Amino acid sequence: MMTKVAPLLSLLLAIPAATAFATPSLQSSRAKLQLQAAALEAILFDCDGVLADTERDGHRLAFNVAFANSGIEEEWGVERYGKLLEVGGGKERMTAHWNEISWPSQIPDDEGRADKIMGLHLAKTDIFMDLITEGKIPLRPGVLRLVDEAIANNVRLAVCSTSNEKAVANLVSTLMGPERASKFQIFAGDMVKKKKPAPDVYLMAVEEMGLDKSRCAIVEDSHIG
Repeated sequence: MMTKVAPLLSLLLAIPAATAFATPSLQSSRAKLQLQAAALEAILFDCDGVLADTERDGHRLAFNVAFANSGIEEEWGVERYGKLLEVGGGKERMTAHWNEISWPSQIPDDEGRADKIMGLHLAKTDIFMDLITEGKIPLRPGVLRLVDEAIANNVRLAVCSTSNEKAVANLVSTLMGPERASKFQIFAGDMVKKKKPAPDVYLMAVEEMGLDKSRCAIVEDSHIG
């Protein structure tokens, strides 16, 4: 039972929880500071762009390094990668890109293509995790404060992302510390067949955590979420 609602947490309480769950995108700038009944049970965060600005200077760079290391002459610029973000999931993103422009010779059209995409994505994930460990991808301002307020008010926490599960867990643990990370449940990567914009990863979180979805708030930064 929450006894005190802190300022940032009240931003989420200002939005009816059922509406937040049904809305495809929750922009923090739209939140109104109007405290309602403290009925919030859980906050379900997206990862990329919400907890940290990972896309342009994290995932994109990691993809480009992985391409170069594999001898693939491909470099995703900011504009192109922004367009590819309309596709949920890294493996799916590469597939959509090369389906559109033609596949590199290093990934021929045979039965092993899916395995090669998987291997390339795993290599990219390792590069991305190194960027996190090296401190090159900081948390967004205010994230720790909101997380601490949620923990202090017994609000449960989860991250629901299309990114690799290991990468998400590493980001939360490295950037927030093990004590805060222990309060999170991670739902990510290939845990669900249908990735965002399908709601499956959020529905999985609600089911496995035993939540009332009318008492959950989702924090997303994009329409695909």
